[in-house]
Amino acid sequence: MVYLTKWRTWVREKIWEANLRALPFWQRIAVSAARVCSVVARDFADGRLSLLAMSLVYTTLLSIVPVLAVSFSVLKAFGVHNEIEITLLNLLAPLGEQGVEITNTVVSFVSNISIGVLGSIGLLFLVYTVISLLQKIEEAFNEIWQVRSLRPLARRFSDYLSVILIGPVLVFSAVGIMASLMNSAIFEAIARIEPFGTLIAAGIQLTPYLLVISAFTFIYCFVPNARVRFVSALVGGISAGILWNVTGWAFASFVVGSAQYAAIYSALASLVLFMVWLYAGWTILLIGLKIAFYHQHPEYVTLQPRSLLLSIAERERLALHVAMLIAQRFSAGLSPWTANDLARHLSVPLDSVSRIITAFQGNKIIVAAAGDEPAYLPAQPLDQISLAHVIDIVRGADEQGHHGARHTLTNPHIKNLVADMRQARANALRGLTLKDLIAEDDEIRLVKDSSQPGPSQPAA
Repeated sequence: MVYLTKWRTWVREKIWEANLRALPFWQRIAVSAARVCSVVARDFADGRLSLLAMSLVYTTLLSIVPVLAVSFSVLKAFGVHNEIEITLLNLLAPLGEQGVEITNTVVSFVSNISIGVLGSIGLLFLVYTVISLLQKIEEAFNEIWQVRSLRPLARRFSDYLSVILIGPVLVFSAVGIMASLMNSAIFEAIARIEPFGTLIAAGIQLTPYLLVISAFTFIYCFVPNARVRFVSALVGGISAGILWNVTGWAFASFVVGSAQYAAIYSALASLVLFMVWLYAGWTILLIGLKIAFYHQHPEYVTLQPRSLLLSIAERERLALHVAMLIAQRFSAGLSPWTANDLARHLSVPLDSVSRIITAFQGNKIIVAAAGDEPAYLPAQPLDQISLAHVIDIVRGADEQGHHGARHTLTNPHIKNLVADMRQARANALRGLTLKDLIAEDDEIRLVKDSSQPGPSQPAA
């Protein structure tokens, strides 16, 4: 127990209380990585990541054949449909012989599906199944990224179909072109020259790992309905790629060294192993996304988890800040704020800002400007948006109106007291608008700036 206490004290002092700016570059990276690993482990222990991974396993089992059938039909037109079997074999390689068995079964199902004889209803159901899988993945990613809204329906449909229809063609075409180049006479001549030969051999060995990292990085950039910086996605992709290969090696060792599972599960052994590997794969994908999120939002990397629940007073202050910042940008003619930028600027959880924005949009206070990531503008003239209305909106946000409460929370004295408080608040804010708020804030900042000593006026 004494050693455990000393260890916790050492971790707190060396990891969480260390001043990153005062540390050398490599120590700063090591301490930052230790902090991120700590919070990711804490999130995994909470169980939410595990639940998301299990839900994606269930959705994958229902959708894997329709998804591969659509991709198979497209790839067949380009003559590269046989690559699906090779890709599945590589993905299921840690399962050993069971992986080969599952691949053959899935490919036989896919090969027997004829798009032409499905009919319009069957084809629509096939497409719906494919889109529902991608939507489920986006919902899981958005929850980790603390985004409350999905893509618009039209964009969702176009983006999803482009991934399913065009993505496999581009990937397998790139692989085919790379293979052709490697077999060309020019490439072979270059490979005979040192040190190019050694570098090319090393590159060939690293190619599978680089492809996995590239796939994870692309997924982290594309799937969440948020602006993900490439560097953050790359950090998450590298982390997930390393975990994928390590987990694959460990899983393969387990399958080879254990024969009891076949005796226990009999004919279901292959299915059980397949589900466990799917769960491991989705968990790795979500962990990499968590790492990308924490890399882009280091303000969430704290010793204690940041609470997403704000008090009423905190929500009111946050609502006024959000409304004021959006109005100031609009009034100054600058580019509008996004939810991520607002959360980062105010150092508050993104989910809390998203709730305020959703409430404002529902009450026509702000509108979203078109773009890759929604940015927000006032929906009305600033002198017509009263501060009392802003406060009323945030107080009533997420109100469900519980049926039982309607009949029990009816004490007349409390009712009158609440009405008096609402009236007092309305009197205090009477006549004040969002335009008045930003004008007063500009005046306060002007006074503060003028009180600061200038370059030619040193402080006394």
